[in-house]
Amino acid sequence: MSQALARTDRPAPVTMPTLGAATQATAVEQARAVAEVAAAVQVAQMNPRDIRRAFEDMRAACDRLSLAERAFYSVPNRGNGPSVHLARELLRIWGNADAGVHELSRDDARGMSEIRAFAWDQQTNVRQSRTFQVPHARMAGGGRKPLTDLTDIYLNNQNIGARAVRECIFAMLPSDFVAEAQELCRKTIEKGDGKPLEQRITEMLAAFKQTYGVTAARIEERLGRKRGLWTAVDVADLRVVFKSIQQRETTVDDEFPQKVTKDEIAAGAAVKQPEPLPAGGTTLGREEPAPGEVQG
Repeated sequence: MSQALARTDRPAPVTMPTLGAATQATAVEQARAVAEVAAAVQVAQMNPRDIRRAFEDMRAACDRLSLAERAFYSVPNRGNGPSVHLARELLRIWGNADAGVHELSRDDARGMSEIRAFAWDQQTNVRQSRTFQVPHARMAGGGRKPLTDLTDIYLNNQNIGARAVRECIFAMLPSDFVAEAQELCRKTIEKGDGKPLEQRITEMLAAFKQTYGVTAARIEERLGRKRGLWTAVDVADLRVVFKSIQQRETTVDDEFPQKVTKDEIAAGAAVKQPEPLPAGGTTLGREEPAPGEVQG
């Protein structure tokens, strides 16, 4: 009897759950990611970067006008500075490094995505990362405009993620490397494509007028100087503004606000004022009906 009780009181054997297809795929992906990271570090250690060559390649790249024109951005109320295009080019030249944006999650019910941006020096193991939430909305007309289209949400996440990647890359790269690249790019823009300054100013004015409808007067108002006093630095800044508008980072009205004069305000008020009625209460020779009276 005691043996029977002992057998019935014995706990049932524990069975381990079998791995499903999704769990196995996740494990394989994790193992692949670990092996990929280890291989990247090993290759970077075996082939260390040549810092002198990196500086030489950077100087050669920044001497190209095609890169220099995309090296800066200008956005009202958010300042200006080196762009993500320059950051990615410098990262490529620096070598043994990686950067990117990962969308960790997306909640359509809350209208929110979680994004992670990173930059990683595989040779020195220096890493910069940013994790943040991005609302599915954009500012328009002084308020938030919700985004519902999947393509709009994706582009919004990538746009904000690119800014975070830019900051990660510049925080990871040596400061003197980045500072010299910016200075060289500005000099390249000022130098232009070898054309005289007056010709570049003429072409810039024509481009603004034809593309965005911006007149020379509005540009003079922005720069605070007449055309004859513009310098190569002014032309370089205008190139940055032109590219920023083209890439939809800013708008024409934000960069070149039109000021309304006192005479224009007075003229607009005069138009809105109703004309006084002539003697006898008539307008244009017709009598006005009395209150409550139906005119036949």
